[in-house]
Amino acid sequence: MKLVIVESPAKRTTIERYLGPDYQVLASLGHVRDLATRGKDGLGIDVDNGFVPTYIIDTKKKKAVDELKKAAKKATEVILATDPDREGEAIAWHLADLLKLDVATTKRLEFHEITRDALTEAINNPRTIDMELVSSQETRRMLDRIIGFKLSKLLMRKIKSDSAGRVQSAVLKLIVDHEKEIQAFIPEEYWNLSLVVIQDGNDLEIKFAKSYKDTNGLKTETDVLDVVGRLGMHVDVTDVKTYQREKEPKLPFTTSTLQQEAYTRFGMKTKRIMEVAGKLYEGLEIEGERTGLITYMRTDSTRLSDTFVGKASNYIINNFGENYLRSVKLKRKLKATEQVQDAHEAIRPTDLKKTPELLKPHLSKEQYNLYRLIYARALASLMPASKDEVNVITFASNGNSFKLEGNRNIFDGYQKIYGEFESNKDVEVGVFHVGEKLLIKDINKEQKFTQAPSRYSEARVVRIMEEKGIGRPSTYASTIDLLGRRKYIESKKGVVTPTEKGIFTIDTLEKFFATMLDSQYTASMEQELDDIASGKVQKETTLEKFYGPFIELVKKADEGIEKVKPKEVGEACPNCGKPLIYQNGRYGEFISCSSFPDCRFTRSIIKYTGDICPDCGSPLVEKFSKAGKKFVGCGNYPKCNYIQPRKTFKARKED
Repeated sequence: MKLVIVESPAKRTTIERYLGPDYQVLASLGHVRDLATRGKDGLGIDVDNGFVPTYIIDTKKKKAVDELKKAAKKATEVILATDPDREGEAIAWHLADLLKLDVATTKRLEFHEITRDALTEAINNPRTIDMELVSSQETRRMLDRIIGFKLSKLLMRKIKSDSAGRVQSAVLKLIVDHEKEIQAFIPEEYWNLSLVVIQDGNDLEIKFAKSYKDTNGLKTETDVLDVVGRLGMHVDVTDVKTYQREKEPKLPFTTSTLQQEAYTRFGMKTKRIMEVAGKLYEGLEIEGERTGLITYMRTDSTRLSDTFVGKASNYIINNFGENYLRSVKLKRKLKATEQVQDAHEAIRPTDLKKTPELLKPHLSKEQYNLYRLIYARALASLMPASKDEVNVITFASNGNSFKLEGNRNIFDGYQKIYGEFESNKDVEVGVFHVGEKLLIKDINKEQKFTQAPSRYSEARVVRIMEEKGIGRPSTYASTIDLLGRRKYIESKKGVVTPTEKGIFTIDTLEKFFATMLDSQYTASMEQELDDIASGKVQKETTLEKFYGPFIELVKKADEGIEKVKPKEVGEACPNCGKPLIYQNGRYGEFISCSSFPDCRFTRSIIKYTGDICPDCGSPLVEKFSKAGKKFVGCGNYPKCNYIQPRKTFKARKED
């Protein structure tokens, strides 16, 4: 029997069913090995002799690895089918090394959708492990280990910050810089002016366009009064223009555009979007058969396979008519950072016959929403532009001009299927003739002030990461999640705000590592990793060029960063009499003795919810379980064991 190794257990049964009784499918559960934490500075890398890494098996994966080794010994052939990206390639290599497989001959399956046809194609056309792609991942991991360990230890020792990293710190700086821009914003006054005029007995609002002085804006009330003072009793129609405006469909989804659109349409957080998309990719039970519903969800590519385009074209013609099929496929030039990822397709449905409405009974609300969004976007990208007829009417009164714009859809095009995800409404206007006079019935003026830029949403952060080349599709959501877990940012309903801790961390890093925090530096590093993947650059060259200058910066920072003194509580330790201080721990802030480790006295900080225990009347407090999960329980524990139901607590927090 042949052994096929995948990453996720969720894929296992689906793939095993497709491949048949001659194959056994087992899961590695993701990465099975990582860099050790021994050697010089605990890096697990011999930085003095060619940057040779030392790998160890993850303790949590030993059972899985033992199972794989046993199965491999019995198998007639071992085939590696890890995910089709840089991380997946590295996992395949680690598995080959652990199982003592020949890298040059071991079959590596690559498929971007979990369907019978895709698996058959992959089995019939296997490749071998791409060692240049493995080198790229190995370089990234070593860079992240060096930067992460060195900076994290430095920050923890000096300012009690939890971590820093090549990608996370660059992203945090973008968020912090934007917050500083918001805080520094000075509102400016401006005024809106409109007229209510009468046409055929109906009221019509027209908006100020330009003053008799040939200025567009109204900055003060004086400007408004100047314009109003020159108005007559009527406005004259001076120009009537009608033209067609086309709106092109958007390209199929990449990882980042899916995250942005799903946040905008459904308010989903980036981490949750990827979790739901992962389920759709790995496969769900549909009428007795488990099948993958979308292609691989971590991709930079907007390309659609010729096979899908052919099937989608027939679907569009059969369901909507030939005039709804685009004659020329949408194309765009790939960015340099996309070259490696373009082996992938865009995110699309695997089978157009499985329409969202057909699958709705089998999907959760989130799965259904995400699936119909992906389904509609892929089809819409192959459909023609929508066309609107636009009418622009210009009015004048003593040199002051006003405008009215209306639009009417004359061909829905791609909006036939994607229109529900866009807000486009017809604005009908009447028929006007040049020279026509309309009586001014009323004047509306309103003072306004410019608003500070909005805080970034998680989706906006993802978009910026993609635009600036920071990270890769697999890291977008995890980076934001990590910043939240480190308490560097807060994300409420998907809107991101840096914490004081996050701002202080970036301010400290920027004094010594400004170049590394710059998004261009991070993007150039990503490009170099891509160059390693394509064979243009050797990993040793990249690591040598980076390591020396970086270590010098760390040394200067170690000398220059002042150690932050912990905040004192104002009480003496009951055990030794030394001052008590506030500390940050895994479960938030707590109180400890300043003479730790000589004195190990600690005390939790009680946070009252404001509610009363229904069993004994004592105050309810926030607590943490041994697993680190927050819950609300009675402050009179252990005399009272009341725990508030989680739904009640969650609802209260959201209120």
